[in-house]
Amino acid sequence: MTKHFIKNIEIKDFKCFDKFKTEGFKRVNLISGKNNVGKTALMEAIWINVHSKNIKTCITSLGEVIFMRENINILTKSLKVDLKKFIEKNDNIFVKSNINQVFYKINDNDGEKNYIFEFNNKKIEKNINNFSFEIENIKNTIFVDNFGLSDKDIIENYSATQTKEKESYLDKVLNYFDSSIESFKIIKNTPSCKINGKYLKLTELGDGTKHLVSVVTSLHACENGYLFIDEIDNGIHYTQLDNIWEIILKVSKELNVQIFATTHSKECIDSYARVAKKLEDEDITFVELGKKNNEIKAMVYPYKWFLDEIDQNHEVRGW
Repeated sequence: MTKHFIKNIEIKDFKCFDKFKTEGFKRVNLISGKNNVGKTALMEAIWINVHSKNIKTCITSLGEVIFMRENINILTKSLKVDLKKFIEKNDNIFVKSNINQVFYKINDNDGEKNYIFEFNNKKIEKNINNFSFEIENIKNTIFVDNFGLSDKDIIENYSATQTKEKESYLDKVLNYFDSSIESFKIIKNTPSCKINGKYLKLTELGDGTKHLVSVVTSLHACENGYLFIDEIDNGIHYTQLDNIWEIILKVSKELNVQIFATTHSKECIDSYARVAKKLEDEDITFVELGKKNNEIKAMVYPYKWFLDEIDQNHEVRGW
């Protein structure tokens, strides 16, 4: 069942990574490190790797890693001009894992510009004048940035929650998070929460509520796929972290979802260890990023080693 899981990654010429390799990923993987060490960039590279099944899905992932950084929530065909500009920012990328090998570059020869793609050593070359810039999303592979998902994406993911008949589960999670929230519904095509008998738009509530809805609905939409969560504790009070991790560990196991998440919070890391220990879930890792000789390195802690580091109160948030 876990044959689609990423176990190792190699990255060349992507953002802060010139040459980078690491291995040992499990079902749930929490990434930490100091500021600007590449936590989000590592997730983005893995996202590109798993999302690039063909040219359409590849350019979708290339465009989205730029759009998410600029807080644009969704790709549309009307953004074709911007998409061209954004994917050309990501020239000469190589990302290889145990399940896929992706290479993309721009070849500009005497004014003739071609896009060159390679998927698992199969080379495809397209002239820019004949390039359609059509996009395609893979349904069970989702990236939740630190702003949460757009309304459109939440509505789409909520349909997966409904298909699995987990609406009451989401309501229970939200009520535990905030006892004033009675239920969640899509009202007039808008994600909304019922509070004191009145439905309020999700955007009218705090960032933590939107982030929680984004994560829980995405989990149900990512069965047998991948979920990436940037700044997983964004807007979440530290007293709620154990509850969030218990949801993620239990549902990801039930639905066979591989998780990659980032944090720089000690409380979030301690909570992750505490809940994994409580559930006896050994299919987890902790990934610590740091710099040595100006080169980014990763220390991947398996379950027992990670718990030992936390029990001894060692600093694991980068070096």
